[in-house]
Amino acid sequence: MNHNLGFHIYAGDGTTLRARGLELPVYQRGDSILDPSHYLAAKPLRDAVNVALTLGQPLLLTGEPGTGKTQLAGSVAFELGLSAPLIFHAKTSSVARDLFYRYDTLRHFHDSQVRKDPTIAPESYITYEALGLAILLSLPAEQADPFLPAALQGKGPNRSVVLIDEIDKAPRDLPNDVLNEIETLSFTIPETGQRFEAVPEYRPIIILTSNSEKNLPDAFLRRCIFYHIPFPGRDQLLEIVQRRLRIDPSFTREMLENAIQHFEWIRSLPLRKRPATAEFLQWIRILEDMRIDVKNLGPQQTEALALSYSVLAKMREDLQLLHSSGAA
Repeated sequence: MNHNLGFHIYAGDGTTLRARGLELPVYQRGDSILDPSHYLAAKPLRDAVNVALTLGQPLLLTGEPGTGKTQLAGSVAFELGLSAPLIFHAKTSSVARDLFYRYDTLRHFHDSQVRKDPTIAPESYITYEALGLAILLSLPAEQADPFLPAALQGKGPNRSVVLIDEIDKAPRDLPNDVLNEIETLSFTIPETGQRFEAVPEYRPIIILTSNSEKNLPDAFLRRCIFYHIPFPGRDQLLEIVQRRLRIDPSFTREMLENAIQHFEWIRSLPLRKRPATAEFLQWIRILEDMRIDVKNLGPQQTEALALSYSVLAKMREDLQLLHSSGAA
């Protein structure tokens, strides 16, 4: 972003950038934020991962949204030299079968009616999902390839990381319904009579996340390694920024430390939704771009700092609280 433009790229009064003698700055995406090689796991989290790997049990992660639960799967896959994680996003409508495969009943029925052939095989109407794909990839390629999409063919046998994201959003029955399947890493497709079971040497690595929207069944919890990711402290926030953002030297360490202290103060306010690490990194990007030192504001930077709070506050009440609390 052009620092001379600041927050004034869009004027909102009908005047164009060209009329103002300016050009639209090239958008620079912060890819390093998502780079798994830049992920920073604290020692207790590393220990939890290693226990889960040693015992071959799923790792269940809780913690505030934005604290890196989802991105841990990418970090594990990267460090173990595996392909990108296979991801299943749980929904309120998810059922146990959805973790393994989906069967398009309506399309199968429609095609059988159009073709006047009720014996059309159901195999063509089955799409394998994250955990099903991981189990298939543990098998020799000649066994698995007929069931895999083209992009995954020829890659077995291999281990995979499976991320089951926000499992607490699914109905409570789902975790109980997959107890046996997750223990044995196998599944059956009643529509075809086929059964698939992971080769033990290539057992998939399963990571689950939960935002604790509702309690998970005890029987399911007993089969998981559990870890709660706490919100990072000041030193860890500093290290996260240094690893995951390419900060320009003109945004000094002192300015960064001042920003972190200010961010911690914001989180201490009675906000309805406190900003997490993800929002923090985006906010630091804004401060860096504007060269804002929150303890030594220059001309017009008070307004710019106040505007930057829209990155941190996700509710009207929280934004009003930040503006009225003397934060800027």
